[in-house]
Amino acid sequence: MKYKQMYMEFSRLSEYGKSLSLLLARLVVAYGFYEPAKMKWSDIGSVAEWFGSMGIPFPTLNAYMAASTEAVGVILLTLGLLTRFISLPLIVVMIVAIVTVHLPHGFSSGDNGFEIPLYYMLFLFLFVTNGAGKFSLDRLIFGEKN
Repeated sequence: MKYKQMYMEFSRLSEYGKSLSLLLARLVVAYGFYEPAKMKWSDIGSVAEWFGSMGIPFPTLNAYMAASTEAVGVILLTLGLLTRFISLPLIVVMIVAIVTVHLPHGFSSGDNGFEIPLYYMLFLFLFVTNGAGKFSLDRLIFGEKN
């Protein structure tokens, strides 16, 4: 019985770290989208050609949509603004990346596999289900139950 009480107390105290962990996760994921977004916008024409070579329909439109989603995602995740909302299109970007680029290489990130995009997708799903946490504009604007 004592172990159960210790675990329950540990669980209660751990709740204090939830918002900090969500903040750190948001910042890491936002940073992870920063370079790909910057790269896409620096040569959107080449990205559209690359998308076309992979058989992605409407490659120019999709290049702009992916680059815009990533760039807006960086800003919104960093601020913790509309976190649940922006996480959904970012999950779609990760699904497309996995299916079109990474899946043929297997799981390992060392082989350009789908490991890293899968981790990003899982973090984004955590943001959809848990929100941005206390250290966010979502909390400031929409209140505790955002």
